[in-house]
Amino acid sequence: MAWYEDRAALRLIAARYLPWLAGFSLAWEIGHAPLYTLWEESRSGYIAFSILHCTVGDVMIGLGALSAALLLVRARAAATWNWLAIASVATLLGLAYTLFSEWLNTEVRAAWAYTQAMPVFRVADTEYGLTPLLQWLLLPPLALWLARRHPLRPQ
Repeated sequence: MAWYEDRAALRLIAARYLPWLAGFSLAWEIGHAPLYTLWEESRSGYIAFSILHCTVGDVMIGLGALSAALLLVRARAAATWNWLAIASVATLLGLAYTLFSEWLNTEVRAAWAYTQAMPVFRVADTEYGLTPLLQWLLLPPLALWLARRHPLRPQ
């Protein structure tokens, strides 16, 4: 049985992984908001909207990365998952998307900018914020680990 046909896998994702990821992402977005110029230039209502918007986006990215990872590793029922492979692939996919999004939104669209306080690294002519990348290196594996560690009761 493929993972998407396994009720236990779907429940684990929906009831364990996504809530952990959402909570961690909300905390992370609140914590690193001052590293963007939005914090200095916008009203509090817009900042709150942006944090919520980014958190929802993080959850969608996390769900997409996990789903793609499960497909790429050809995961079967949740009881047989290779957790390390799944976490590694999902993390790399989330990180790749974040690199693309940071480039698109800072360089191409100029939708956001970093403050001087944002730790950055440069690749070619593009600066990337360190905190968005750390977010995807840390939060999805942690959410998966907690989802696995605290399984749901059988129905």
